[in-house]
Amino acid sequence: MPTTMTSTPRSSELIATLQGIVGTAQVLTDPADLVPFLTDWRGRYHGAAQCVIRPGNTTEVAVVVKACVEAGVPIVPQGGNTGHCGAATPDASGAAVVLCLSRLNRIVTVDAKNNTISVEAGCTLAAVQEAARAVDRLFPLALASEGTCQIGGNLSTNAGGVQVLRYGNTRELTLGLEVVLPNGDIWDGLRGLRKDNTGYDLKQLFIGAEGTLGIITGAVLKLFPLPKTQVTCWLNVDSPAAAVDLLNAAKATFDAQLTAFELISEVSLGLVLKNIPDAQRPTGVSPWAVLAEFSDAEPAAVERWLAEVLESGAVSDGVVAQTESQAKKLWALRENISEAQKIEGVSIKHDISVPVSRIPEFLAAADAALAHAFPAIRIVAFGHVGDGNLHYNLSKADAQANEAFIAAQPEANRLVHDIVHALNGSISAEHGIGQLKREEILRYKSPVEMALMRSIKQALDPRGLMNPGKVV
Repeated sequence: MPTTMTSTPRSSELIATLQGIVGTAQVLTDPADLVPFLTDWRGRYHGAAQCVIRPGNTTEVAVVVKACVEAGVPIVPQGGNTGHCGAATPDASGAAVVLCLSRLNRIVTVDAKNNTISVEAGCTLAAVQEAARAVDRLFPLALASEGTCQIGGNLSTNAGGVQVLRYGNTRELTLGLEVVLPNGDIWDGLRGLRKDNTGYDLKQLFIGAEGTLGIITGAVLKLFPLPKTQVTCWLNVDSPAAAVDLLNAAKATFDAQLTAFELISEVSLGLVLKNIPDAQRPTGVSPWAVLAEFSDAEPAAVERWLAEVLESGAVSDGVVAQTESQAKKLWALRENISEAQKIEGVSIKHDISVPVSRIPEFLAAADAALAHAFPAIRIVAFGHVGDGNLHYNLSKADAQANEAFIAAQPEANRLVHDIVHALNGSISAEHGIGQLKREEILRYKSPVEMALMRSIKQALDPRGLMNPGKVV
C-alpha cells in the first residue's frame, strides 16, 4: 500500500511528549545513539528517524502509539533487528519513530502442565528456549540468530528455522497474542487454548504481518516435552535428489522423531571453513551434505539405519556426533553459513520454497539459467530441505566483478523467482517481504490476493502509519 507520508522535521513537541511517557533516557535522539537502529543486519538498508523510543510495558506502547497517531507520525516497530528484508528499518525521510521492544523482555509465566509459556515480545528466542528447558520442556523454534532475535520479530515474520519439519513455523507454535493496534487500543488475546472456535482467529492477522497491522507485545507459545535423546549426524550425498530420497527414507523409518534435515552444498561449507574460526570439515569432500537430527529415537536404531543407507550407497560418508559438544560443532557449520557469506561481501539472497519433491528440479533449472546469464557466478545453496525451504544466494568470488553483478539483481531475481513460481513455490518462505520484495510480490500474487491484503491493511491502519512501505 503506497504511503502518503512526506518528510517531517523532528518535532520537539512530540519528543517531549514521548519523553513524558517513558522517561528521557528511553527516547534516543543523538545521531550516534540512533545508528544501530537505522541499518538492517545485512547492511543493505539505511534509514533515518526522529527518535528511537524504548517503552517498558504494553501500556506505554499503547500510549506512545496514540501520541504518534495524534501527531500523524509513522511508527516502525523493531525487535532484535536481525531480519533479512529491511522490514524493521525506517525509510530515509526521517519522519518515523522507531519503537524498540527490547525492554519488554519478561518471561511472564511458564505452565508446564498446559505446555505453554507466556512471554513479552522483547524476549530473545534464546531466553524463551532456556525458560522452557528449566521446566524440562522444549520451545522448538531454532534459528541461527536465536541469541539476539526477539519473539516479537519471530512472530511478525512467522519465522521458520531448522525444526519446522517436526513442529511447524512460528504460526503453528502460537496460541495467543497481545497486540497494540494502530489506533493505540490493546487487544488482549493471551489465551493458552488449543481449541477456541469463537469466530475469526484474529492472531493470525498479526503473525507474519511484519508490524504493518499492529505491534505484538506479548504471546502465549506452545511447549513440548524435552527430548530425552538426540542424535545428530552429518551425511554426504551425491545430489539434491539423493538428499530428498534420504529424507523420505528417514521419515518412513522414524516419522516425527526426525526433527531436522538440512541440505548444505560444498560451496556453502567452503565459505564457513574459510571465514569462521575453528570450523573443521567433518567428513571427506562431497558436492552435497545433509545435517540430520533425530529426537527421542533409540541411538542404536539410528546407527542401524545409517549403516543400511551407507551400505546401499544412498550416503557416501558420514559422521555421528558422540557428544553434545560435537553436535554443536556440526550445527555451527550450518548456522554460520550466512555469517560466512556476509564476511565475503554483499550477495543477492533468495529465501524460496517449493514442494519438497521438486527441490532437485528447482536447483537444476535455476543453476543452469544463472550460469548461462552470469558466467562465473557463485551459488550458495543451503536450507531446510525437510520443509522445501532453500536459501539460494548469489555472488561472484571476485570483489570487482561482484559489485557489477549486484547491480543485476532484478534480472537475477526474475530468473530465480519465475522458476519458483512455475513450480508452485513461494518467493519468501520464512524471511518475509519487508522492503526487499514489496514490489516483487506483485508479479507472483494474484490481483485478488493483493486486493485482500490491501483491504485488511486499510481496515486496521487507514492512515498508513504502521510500518509504512513494508509488505503492501
